Amino acid sequence: MARSRRVFYPSIYQCPHCIRPRKFCKNLSGLTQHINTVHIDIFRAPSPPYSPSPTPSCNLSPAHDNFAVPLGTREVQTGSRGPQSQWSNDNTILEGVEEVDEEGGVGVQHGGVLREDHPVVSGKPCDEAGCYILPAGTAPPPRTSATPDDWSPFGTRLEFELAEFLYKREQMSARNITTLMSLWAAYALQHGIQPPFADHADLYATIDSIALGDVPWGCLRARYHGPRPETDVPSWMDDAYEVWYRDPRQIALHMLANPDFAGEIDYAPYREFTGSGDRRYTHYMSGNWAWRQANLIARELGPEADGAMFMPILLGSDKTTVSVATGQNDYYPLYLSIGNIHNNVRRAHRDSVILIAFLAIPKVERKYTDSPSFRKFRRQLLHSSISAILCPFRPGMTTPEVVRCPDAHFRRAIWGIGAYIADYIEQVVVSCIVQGWCPTCLKYPGQLDTPEEGERRSRSHTEALIRTFEPGVLWDDYGVIHDLVPFTNDFPRADIYELLSGDLLHQLIKGTFKDHLVAWVGDYLTLQFGDARGKELLDEIDRRIALVPPFPGLRHFKQGRDFKQWTGDDSKALMKVYLPPIAGILPPRIVKTFASFLEVCYIARKESLTESDLRDFDQARRDFNHHREIFRESGVRPDGFSLPRQHSLEHYLQHIRNFGAPNGLCTSITEAKHIKAVKEPWRRSNRYEPLGQMLLTNQRLDKLAAARADFEARGMLSGTCFDTVMAVLHTRAGADDKEHTSEDIVQGPRVSGFVVLPCKHRESSSLAISVERGYPQTVQELSQHLNIPHLSTLLARFLFQQAHPGDTLPGDQDLDMWQRPDSRVRVYHSAVATFYAPSDPSGVGGMHREHIRATPSWRKGPPRYDCVFVGKDPSATGLQSLHVARVRLFFSVLASPSGSRAQADWIPCALVEWFSQVGDKPDEDTGLWIVEPDLETDGSHAKDVIHIQTLLRAAHLIPVFGESLTPSQLKQHEVLDSYQAFYVNKYADYHAHDIAF
Repeated sequence: MARSRRVFYPSIYQCPHCIRPRKFCKNLSGLTQHINTVHIDIFRAPSPPYSPSPTPSCNLSPAHDNFAVPLGTREVQTGSRGPQSQWSNDNTILEGVEEVDEEGGVGVQHGGVLREDHPVVSGKPCDEAGCYILPAGTAPPPRTSATPDDWSPFGTRLEFELAEFLYKREQMSARNITTLMSLWAAYALQHGIQPPFADHADLYATIDSIALGDVPWGCLRARYHGPRPETDVPSWMDDAYEVWYRDPRQIALHMLANPDFAGEIDYAPYREFTGSGDRRYTHYMSGNWAWRQANLIARELGPEADGAMFMPILLGSDKTTVSVATGQNDYYPLYLSIGNIHNNVRRAHRDSVILIAFLAIPKVERKYTDSPSFRKFRRQLLHSSISAILCPFRPGMTTPEVVRCPDAHFRRAIWGIGAYIADYIEQVVVSCIVQGWCPTCLKYPGQLDTPEEGERRSRSHTEALIRTFEPGVLWDDYGVIHDLVPFTNDFPRADIYELLSGDLLHQLIKGTFKDHLVAWVGDYLTLQFGDARGKELLDEIDRRIALVPPFPGLRHFKQGRDFKQWTGDDSKALMKVYLPPIAGILPPRIVKTFASFLEVCYIARKESLTESDLRDFDQARRDFNHHREIFRESGVRPDGFSLPRQHSLEHYLQHIRNFGAPNGLCTSITEAKHIKAVKEPWRRSNRYEPLGQMLLTNQRLDKLAAARADFEARGMLSGTCFDTVMAVLHTRAGADDKEHTSEDIVQGPRVSGFVVLPCKHRESSSLAISVERGYPQTVQELSQHLNIPHLSTLLARFLFQQAHPGDTLPGDQDLDMWQRPDSRVRVYHSAVATFYAPSDPSGVGGMHREHIRATPSWRKGPPRYDCVFVGKDPSATGLQSLHVARVRLFFSVLASPSGSRAQADWIPCALVEWFSQVGDKPDEDTGLWIVEPDLETDGSHAKDVIHIQTLLRAAHLIPVFGESLTPSQLKQHEVLDSYQAFYVNKYADYHAHDIAF
């Protein structure tokens, strides 16, 4: 008997909030559930409809004498954790902040923050001729004269989406594309139609004919023109070196005109102040550097600068290796972005960082590798190449150029060289200094750890030094290479020394943490305990790391930190869990060294930083410098800490005040771009002279991205491709589809976060709640099934508090009317928490989502019962505003807040076990709060039933391991039941760091 086949059922309802990636649902109920589950913009009351705050379920017996802290009332906390302050109209620069202007701009209050745009270089819209004659509120001119059904050069939407799918998403080979089109033709020709493309050549030709985003590649050739030996001339002196590049000005114009960036761009330098008067630094244009540049432009250009838009060009370069097993495996890409685009967009890689060149990598015989002439040529080749590539910007640096912006308005742009994204080695190359010296200040390489502040480098100072001293003095006393000229010297208002920003990835995460601190721990243990015992203690640290309980998005190190090939992601993941496992094994001073350094990293990684944050950062940095001395005293670092990457911390306050939050200028952005722009195109090539194929691949990808942005701006990509076809067929048939209207999309107030139980959608129109099978369906049966005899009583207390919020909870004997042993229940194995966490991996809007698990078998393995934060006291801050609990069960009960069965509805709940804080402040060594489980008089864990919306998000607990060795048979899933005290890990992610301090 033939197997029955499923019928295609389309997902035709597009979520209006999901842009990247897009989300489609198969019915309207599914769309509604998706919006209510995932998105922040929903109609949802600040507190749940049936969630009065529960009180302690019973008489508690603390597990530790220091733990006698009353649970109090657990309240829902949906807003700010601290008291709201009134914003001030004080535009004065606070003490400790660099003076950046002579006159202020116009201050505008937004969300309790005072924003002040530059008064001259203000990014005012103009007409296409550059005239400021537009009345306020004038709509921008249309972007294109193309009609909404013009898919040129594609014939239909199907052709475009298929080309994008095959070439960009699936990266299908040419042979397979041709095979697919042949199979398609075998079916299509039976019905008298043609396949979308004849073969791969037809698809490629169609992509190549896209006019938008078309910036062809060109080639620069450079040769050595210096002194030559009379005989035996090295071959590198005769070779020609190719630099492949694209016009960076055209790239920047295409990027600036991309409508996808509308609302995510700043058209003028600005300053922000919080309600307390603190300066706040966020995106690139909020820093002092952009404001100072605007002041220079206003003075140099005079009236020409009035209303203009400053456009800083951000650059980044870094060598990368694509393969160690084949011929040419090193490439030197140069990337471009514009400083006006917001940091979150740049980090999300939304076509805001573009490859503009492959720089030359001169090859030489080994005997010439250290030749002074070759080394000078190699470094000057880099600067001369970048200068030549950026030449098209030079006229627009002194004469405003009319450009199209993401909001479709025209503005008069003035270009400028902005920050350069690079790791330390690359910073040394682009700043023309001697390796070992700081590219920002003039401290001697052997004195980088001294407390005195070093004199800052500058272009004018370096030029004065070169005019004054001999080359040997410049090299030895100032770290300056006298005969190299930075590319920035060829452009106005550009100083390479002030354009080098901090690099979180290589300076802090991979550098100081992984290469220094973690390595020093091994050296310390060996010096103190000998090689054998030192290795045993390192193994104990690894076992503890492997036992760290799971947490959403957290990597599990099954073998601890002992792995060969470290990546940036490995270092980031280890930082989150390394502190508690070393406590008890290493001396408190080393633990404090790590704790203070983690504070430095997590503050620097914030989405926005105020002057108060910078003071905290500087204090944490000073604490780190103080505590790390144990490594000098113990002999691990007898020569001190004159290390450029650690020394860079001294300049982070300057970098943040100049360029805003450092996460917008991190080399992790360019390293991620290596994958899409270099490594994947290389893998798609046939390996024979692959560079030309890689250039073509990048050009085609940019064209597809530009075409998509244009089609989306014209409203041509709403819904799915199938949806478009169905709409045409309905129109032809005279159908009137009234289901999908704007009234179905619910808009509402923004909230800080919420938790809901998950749901699924079947192919029918009915909604299927994702209820777990195999559980009893009444309270009494579920109580017996889970071996929780008093579940009905806990539920009765919960229902009473839902109906009488704020009332004193009566004794159990007075709760008879709330007992519902026969009430229906549904069990779930997870809940979905959605909250605002812009510093963590999130969407462009800053929203982050995680799943909280409470399941007897996680991934067909052992059980997993996650911990959570529960709202407690909105007037408090940090962990004192929260409770910590462990979820034992997610369920919903069919009940009524009034006790009437006629008005019964499903109420989402969680059965939790409580923890209480030990003491009234965090642990002195780790800086982490310690909690212990609440116990009943019989020694069992204290439990409560609470409303699902009292949960804030997942919490991460790591045992206080102490000095004892961990049992060899202990498993990860047993840890939370095996220890009596736990650290609340605020380093699990950046949002946890913000709320669990």
